[in-house]
Amino acid sequence: MLDELSVKNFGIIEEISWKPSPGLNVITGETGAGKSLVVDAVEALLSGQAREEDIRHGSAEARVEGIFHRDEREGSKALGELLAEKGLDADDGTILLACEFRRQGRTTPRVNRQAVSRALLKDIGGAMVDIHGQSEHLSLLNKSHHLEYLDAYAHTLEKRHAFAAKVVELHQMDREIQSLTKDERELARQTELLNFQIDEIKRAEIEEGEEEALQKELTILTSAEKLKTAAFEIYRIIYGDESAMAAASALDRVNEALPLMKQIVDTDSSMQSKMGSLVGIINGLEELAREIRSYGDNLNFDPQRLEEVQNRLELLKNLKRKYGGSIKEVLDYLAKAEKELAGLAFSGERRQELEVRREQLKKEMGALASKLSQERQRAGKQLAVVVKKELGELSMGRVEFIVSITQEISPEGIPFPDGKYYKFDNKGVDNVAFLASTNPGEPAKALDRIASTGEISRFMLALKSALAEADTIPVLIFDEIDIGIGGRSGEVIGRKLWKLAQHHQVICVTHLPQIAAFADTQYRVSKKTDRDRTVSTIESLEGEARFKELAVMIGGPRYTENALKAARELIEGAEGWKSAEPKG
Repeated sequence: MLDELSVKNFGIIEEISWKPSPGLNVITGETGAGKSLVVDAVEALLSGQAREEDIRHGSAEARVEGIFHRDEREGSKALGELLAEKGLDADDGTILLACEFRRQGRTTPRVNRQAVSRALLKDIGGAMVDIHGQSEHLSLLNKSHHLEYLDAYAHTLEKRHAFAAKVVELHQMDREIQSLTKDERELARQTELLNFQIDEIKRAEIEEGEEEALQKELTILTSAEKLKTAAFEIYRIIYGDESAMAAASALDRVNEALPLMKQIVDTDSSMQSKMGSLVGIINGLEELAREIRSYGDNLNFDPQRLEEVQNRLELLKNLKRKYGGSIKEVLDYLAKAEKELAGLAFSGERRQELEVRREQLKKEMGALASKLSQERQRAGKQLAVVVKKELGELSMGRVEFIVSITQEISPEGIPFPDGKYYKFDNKGVDNVAFLASTNPGEPAKALDRIASTGEISRFMLALKSALAEADTIPVLIFDEIDIGIGGRSGEVIGRKLWKLAQHHQVICVTHLPQIAAFADTQYRVSKKTDRDRTVSTIESLEGEARFKELAVMIGGPRYTENALKAARELIEGAEGWKSAEPKG
């Protein structure tokens, strides 16, 4: 559900913050006030794209931000999985979409404050909002979604998921069989190569961490004399040497402080701990000097060991060049090669076993796909009847609607009980398309080829009404669905929109009072001039203000008492109908 929409410097909108309610939200207002701009702003937010003229005159950028929250419907679970996969999910189910559109420079869409690509933004937005209007963002015009709708309507998603699991199993089996069906010469060549590689790595007897230890030893061996000299010099500085002319060592100088510290302690006992610290320093220096002297005495240049280390490192380098960038990768390659060699030894027997299993699996898939197709055929006929009925109530009784379900025969496909083989994918063998004919005698065509905007909007409403429970997109937006229709049809549309709002959050921009009367919440968009600039605002209407707005829609700005009375009757009639209508 859309909890809040914030728009800044978009068209004639300077800044609005709108919080639509659950149920049916209706937006009204005079022509040119900016009603459709609200829809345009949502579409820009979902696509991550806006035209330069959409940015308010005099502003360098426009900003649109939407706060949504996920519900418990099936599509919301899939959306949650997508967000989690991309690291964009929030613990409380909140989804924050934001876009800043600049006149110069890139637009960076963000989801939950993280930058995303436009493609990912469209996937996320398309799962949450469906917009029906002159700027199309229609999932129902996208043929790839038709099968999804039909399966949801037919309650066949469980069978489809079971079929998809078998498709995954079949593809894995095909890959393994392909790997095993190499000719004998290739198998012999591969076996010989693997044996050589395994032997070469094993003979080296390498271990993880060995290379680092050898590098460290090499550094010490090549610097032995320098290290030895440094160690002796440190020892001499700390401990001194036997030369009579030698300067006092660090240990001598610190020892000179010992009797002086004793004098202090004899006078001020609070310094006793410092006396202990000084003695500790002297003892520590003596120990340090002895350890450094021992380290230097044990350092000896060993040319034979140096050559051994260099040769060993060269061997490791060659192995890494052949089998991986690190010792771990070389060892991983060894394990992989041994496993592959073991597999080659039993390839013939395993291949025959897999081929038998593959044929059995294809028969199982064919039986399941056949049942799935039959259920879709039945549901498709039912859906066509329901949509036809909905269209009749929308004054489109002569429009034909067809759920086209076809299959393609292929020798590489899966066998049906009738003995024919059909092409398949992870959704089954059926190609589903929603077709319609708006004129008697004309052939049915794809929905995206219906010409009239008004017909498209009403067609979408009919489909959405028929698929209300199956449609997993939670937010539906209808922009000026009343184009080309009269008041009587407007009342029917208002009822259908309200019924649709029992399963979705519905937002509708309209000029018809008969539609507005069915709103759960009504908003008015208006514009005013402030300091020679036009500003568009949105406000919630309740009580008398709502009656007056409908009166304006009926009789114009100078409405009569009769228009106000008619407005009251429309709203009271709609509320009475809504009260009598069972919800859900």
